This record gives sequence, structure tokens and C-alpha cells, in this order.
Amino acid sequence: MSDPTLRPATADDVDAITMLFHEGWHDVHPGRVPDGLTERRTPAAFHDRVAERVAETDETTVADVDGTVAGFIMVAGDEAEQVYVDRAFRGTAVAALLLTEAERQIAAAGHEVAWLVVVRGNDRAQAFYAKQGWVDEGDFDYTVVALGERFISPCRRFTKRVR
Repeated sequence: MSDPTLRPATADDVDAITMLFHEGWHDVHPGRVPDGLTERRTPAAFHDRVAERVAETDETTVADVDGTVAGFIMVAGDEAEQVYVDRAFRGTAVAALLLTEAERQIAAAGHEVAWLVVVRGNDRAQAFYAKQGWVDEGDFDYTVVALGERFISPCRRFTKRVR
């Protein structure tokens, strides 16, 4: 396996990001988010979201390993909004590389502190962020809109000084 390389996502990556995002989300969120949200997180819903974000912004970055999208980040302002790694690449350097890139992008945009949320109960992700120097700031109710309906997702908020 080659070392991962980072690059901006393109329209050609939408299907791979969608699959990775859908699988990764469903690996940890069911049973931890409000009733109704899981059912709305369909492949089509993820596809629409990914296609929009890739087309309209330069805030989606992929980690490419030998032509495969191994993971991605989406940055929105000072938030590392999405950090996902394909199942086959979990436990490798991909997640740390992507998170460092999110931190760099947030700092380059002039923000002092980056933040992200992790659904409560996702102990693996929380431990990873703590190991990367992020500080657990406590419970945070994250508002999610899915197929036109609002949900409050119980999360933990993590922050890190990036400048």
C-alpha cells in the first residue's frame, strides 16, 4: 500500500465518498441518534449532500491510496464537519493525516480554534481525537436537518487551538 495523498475532491469522487460516508455513518450512529434520523440517512440522501458540497465548495478533501478514496474531510468555517475513513483503512495513518489537514485548512482561514462533534457513545472516535490533542468540551446538542426535518443529535464537542 502506498502512502495516502491528499487532494481536493472532484465530481469523479462523489460516488466513492457517498458510499464511504453512508457506511461510516451507519457504523456508529444507529441507536445513538433520535428516532427517525437513521431512516433518513439513505444512500440517496448522502449522495445529494456530497454532490452539493463537492460542486459548490473546495472544502472537501480526500485521502487517496493507490487510486482509492480511503477517507475524506469536509470543513465548514471553523468546524471539521466530517472526518470519515473507509473501513479498510481504519487504524492506518489516514485519519491522522486527514484531521491534520482539516486543522491546517481551519487555521489558514484565520480561525484560532477548530471544533468538531462526535456522537455520544462513539468511544473509538473520542479516544482518537483526544490522542490527536483535541479537548473534550462536554455534551453538545447538534442540530441536524435530514430530508427537511430537524433533529437534535446528542454529541460531545471537541476543540483544538490551531493558530
